[in-house]
Amino acid sequence: MARRREPTARQMRLGAELRKLREAAGLKGREAAAALGTDSARLSQIESGIVGMSENTVRRLAANYACTDQELVEALAAMATDRTRGWWEEYRGLLPTPFLDIAEVEHHATYRYDVEFLHVPGLLQTEDYARAVFSYRVPELPDTDLELRVRHRMQRKVVIESPAAIPYEAVIHEAALRIRVGDRAAARAQLASVLEFSEMDHVTVRVIPFDLDGFAGAWSAMTYAGARVPKLDTAVRDAPHGTAFIDSEAQLTVFRTLFRKVETVSLEPERSRDFIHRLAKEL
Repeated sequence: MARRREPTARQMRLGAELRKLREAAGLKGREAAAALGTDSARLSQIESGIVGMSENTVRRLAANYACTDQELVEALAAMATDRTRGWWEEYRGLLPTPFLDIAEVEHHATYRYDVEFLHVPGLLQTEDYARAVFSYRVPELPDTDLELRVRHRMQRKVVIESPAAIPYEAVIHEAALRIRVGDRAAARAQLASVLEFSEMDHVTVRVIPFDLDGFAGAWSAMTYAGARVPKLDTAVRDAPHGTAFIDSEAQLTVFRTLFRKVETVSLEPERSRDFIHRLAKEL
């Protein structure tokens, strides 16, 4: 297969998972390559996502690595044969690659979790709110780039608004709901939007109030996307140097545990809706 100039996060993830299987089998690259009938340079390109592979190649590698997790093998084979060119491709070359990668991860997710402390989660943001967030960037974005980011964020909502919507749960701290990212009208519209989403059967919104005793988890903001098998889940965190896509099994376990901890201390969905209603009335 042809070399890719810029593999997506999903393509790199497939290669990384195959590398993990090889390392778990105790094989060096040259040994695995020889069993496949290729060279170590080609195998390295496969494991880095630079070169694609067929379903048959995935299954041969899994067999060579003595992988007995059939669910995982089937999921990896499906990733290798997926040729989806989703709506996010229209932004390739126009927005930074992580914008496209998060949309692709969401498209293939089986469920989504968000934990936010300073901003309303992106999937719940109104257009005005998102525009205010992106407008605060330093240096300021040109108007065309700003509007591209806003439009992209609004299109990402398809994962919770379409007929094929996935289960979605957001835990939002009171601080994120109170901070007026825009003006008073925009803040009121944003709270109304969160309430509207919370009424959907597949969406759960929970609030962590300021007056919760003993809460020290304000560092645990996250986006978590579930996959066909838990080993292929993805955690996403924003950092000063950019967006980090986290896929190690140990770290994924940590993020799942963190989410359950903040979920446990947050208000129940009905109480959370009442809480947001009260905040909206204060505006």
